[in-house]
Amino acid sequence: MRLGLMSTANINRALLGGRPDDVEIAAVASRDAAKAQAYAAEHGISRAHGSYEELLRDDEIDAVYISLPNGMHHEWTMKSIEAGKHVLVEKPYSRRGAEAEEAWEAAERAGLVVMEAFMWRHHPQAARARELVESGAIGRLREIRTTFSFPLFDHDNVRMVADLDGGALMDVGCYCVSGARFFGGEPERVFGEQVRGPTGVDVDFYGIMRFRNDVVGVFDASFTLPQRQRLEAVGEDATLVLEAPWRSDWGGRLLVDGGEVEVPETNPYERELSNLAAAIAGEAEPLLGRDDAVAQARVIEALYRSAASGEAAPI
Repeated sequence: MRLGLMSTANINRALLGGRPDDVEIAAVASRDAAKAQAYAAEHGISRAHGSYEELLRDDEIDAVYISLPNGMHHEWTMKSIEAGKHVLVEKPYSRRGAEAEEAWEAAERAGLVVMEAFMWRHHPQAARARELVESGAIGRLREIRTTFSFPLFDHDNVRMVADLDGGALMDVGCYCVSGARFFGGEPERVFGEQVRGPTGVDVDFYGIMRFRNDVVGVFDASFTLPQRQRLEAVGEDATLVLEAPWRSDWGGRLLVDGGEVEVPETNPYERELSNLAAAIAGEAEPLLGRDDAVAQARVIEALYRSAASGEAAPI
């Protein structure tokens, strides 16, 4: 698979560090041609393009990785599909369920693969943790607690720009939502509370999600709290803990009732790219397909709707 990078965003470095043998990073694009050329030279990428449109006209790439700001994901995913390119798009795809529906429907009509880049789902600890919960290792699941935060006080950071769909829920809270859904299924209703910062985006977001079978998910996502991450699946008999559920490179264990469960070390970005390549080749299903992306966007949309109204929002 020949992949083109749409932007020179910092997140690209993680992907570049996880290139499997069957994936070539063949091109990079920036709105600044000189910047694209310098980036290509630094990372050993053969071709550089001075616009995103030029990248999409490149017949020597099969797929694009869209690491643009959140508010640009849908526009450029649709343009990539129109250009006949498969797409790996950074999380979160959108805060609007209708946009996710539109993109995956267009991809299906065109026979293309679109995948949302929640790299944490590709780490084997995620699958192992859910297997333990589903096998009854903690008894009946009752509560899911998730956390992701880090201090961010640079108001010029793209995460702080309201017009580009910045905010704590979109940047780090989306992981918490994804994690709760991974264990609890799809919520029936949600309740959200947000604290806005000076640029208008939520710098803190707190949520409650009600799932079937009386399972409740609780999360906090923040740009004002210390660096932390955690996922707890609380059952009637024991608690499962992922100390580093989202960023495994921070280091952390998978614990059940305090006992460590061994999980092989791996690069989730490498596994993500391998899954994309296999899906494009027709050899595997995308780990994260249409149903997951649409449901994720709908929950985020409902959380914002609840925070605005002060009332619980159905999904």
